[in-house]
Amino acid sequence: MDIKKEIVNINVHNIFPNAYQPRKFFNEEALEELSQSIQSHGIIQPITVRKIGDKFELVAGERRWRAARMANLESVPCNIIEITDTQSAEIALLENLQREDLNPIEEAKAYEQLYNTYGLKQDEIAASVSKSRTAITNIMRLLKLDERVQNMVIENLISSGHGRTLLSIDDGDMQYQLAEKILDENLSVREAEKLVKCILEHKDNKKNVEEESSQEKSMIDFFENKMKDILGSKVVIKNKKNNKGKIEIEYYSKDELERIIDLIQSIKE
Repeated sequence: MDIKKEIVNINVHNIFPNAYQPRKFFNEEALEELSQSIQSHGIIQPITVRKIGDKFELVAGERRWRAARMANLESVPCNIIEITDTQSAEIALLENLQREDLNPIEEAKAYEQLYNTYGLKQDEIAASVSKSRTAITNIMRLLKLDERVQNMVIENLISSGHGRTLLSIDDGDMQYQLAEKILDENLSVREAEKLVKCILEHKDNKKNVEEESSQEKSMIDFFENKMKDILGSKVVIKNKKNNKGKIEIEYYSKDELERIIDLIQSIKE
């Protein structure tokens, strides 16, 4: 990424937050501690900004900027860089990932923005953040959860692993009910998987054949989701009446095919 840099002191009131900042939650107590440190020692690492009109947009260092304002600083040292919107979104994401500041939903939404708004493929996103494509796929799938369940992941009431387990349940209300049960009973991810599997296996046992067919589809969806988690690629299970069938694994490039083959071989080993 070719970026021009220039370091100057800028009035804190001429700086505004990054529109592409994936982090939405800032711990006030931690900000207060940082503010006190800045009052005593100043800002050691400059904030990174880009010029927008006669103002400056934050690219990286929003916590330092917020803390500087709390410390009543008039100006802060800044790296002024010339970058595109896409580069700004990537840098903001990378800074938070390197500091492990993002919760899984914020991270998923950041990847979604890179994918939908800027057209980056999942392979490109994975390369830019030094993660596997499988990891990117699994994190982005969390956005399919009911919003109430997403909030529970954000608040760290349940883990992202619990969230992925609940993706096998289509009904949002049931997802939320199960998430509350996981929280109330302090279930592990493995215990949550058994709970979901049990629900899918025994769901609608007293209903007609058509409803039993729907139950079977739910079970297939459950196993498809499990394989998607493992392989990081779209998986389709085609089940026949005699409980035989076939599994189709999609790939999008030669490299993707080799990755899947290597993964399968590693499981065998």
